[in-house]
Amino acid sequence: MKAVIVNKDHSLSWGEVDHPKIGDHEVLIRISATAINRADLMQRKGFYPPPPGASEVMGLECAGEIVEVGAGCTRFKAGDKVCALLAGGGYSQYASAHEGSVLPIPDGLSDEQAAALPEVFATAWLNLFIEAGLKAGDKTIIHAGASGVGTTAIQLCKAFGASSFVTVGSKDKLRACIELGASGGFNRHDGSFLETAKTFAGESGVDVILDPVGAGYLSDNLSLLGLGGRLVLIGLMGGIKAELDLAQMMMKRARIIGSTLRTRPVAEKAVVMAQLEEKVWPKIVNQEIKPIIEAVFPITGIADAHDLVVSDTTTGKVILTVDH
Repeated sequence: MKAVIVNKDHSLSWGEVDHPKIGDHEVLIRISATAINRADLMQRKGFYPPPPGASEVMGLECAGEIVEVGAGCTRFKAGDKVCALLAGGGYSQYASAHEGSVLPIPDGLSDEQAAALPEVFATAWLNLFIEAGLKAGDKTIIHAGASGVGTTAIQLCKAFGASSFVTVGSKDKLRACIELGASGGFNRHDGSFLETAKTFAGESGVDVILDPVGAGYLSDNLSLLGLGGRLVLIGLMGGIKAELDLAQMMMKRARIIGSTLRTRPVAEKAVVMAQLEEKVWPKIVNQEIKPIIEAVFPITGIADAHDLVVSDTTTGKVILTVDH
């Protein structure tokens, strides 16, 4: 089969690789669409290798049709239209996935739209609702609000009764986030977000912060948290080391939670996916929540698609269609 290959000079090509094999509790998916995540950009540079046993091919999600099921699979059959969360292998014509990481495509969605769901919806749901315990009435700050995870998190907050404030990289992105349901936000190119965010936080502070930035925002994040607030770190785009005011953290009884999705056991991923299907998929079907897509490329245009994501001008996901 064909897949995207990372060459020694980190350039990309569309070439032949080994066909994936499936285990007893896995399915084989004929991929029609996949999507780009920033983790792919890191893997391309050699900074984020796949976990042991996962495909060396980039790609953390896909949509398509099941063509084979393992002997122990009980839910799916050949011919089912699905989307899947992957530990790797999405930038290819076929991928294997544990059945617990696979969900039916929500009614009314195209394969391209479905490919925009698994990674960002699982990430946002896991970190907002499972790790941080977000509930109706909570105030949330979402950094990188126009990203795939950010645009998903905004919609989840609105749909489940929480308010959100975003930081973004342009006026257009801020406008898009407010249209999706954010209560307010700040363009990071205008300086520090702290004072504007304090107005949103009010005297009680915010309950949850979802942060892919890391060290650069740590001090301001901690100052914005209210009593019992939760800061969930999901990325390190702004550095890996920072000083921490432990006294402030103790007085606020705050929690700082480090979180990744890709390396979690399949059983933990299955819990996340099951909750998505139960609680979020119906809201996608009734169009209360939607996948946000910036652009669609053929997978043979992967280099241009990666360049677009690197440009940091996108809102939502960049999708790749796969030709057979």
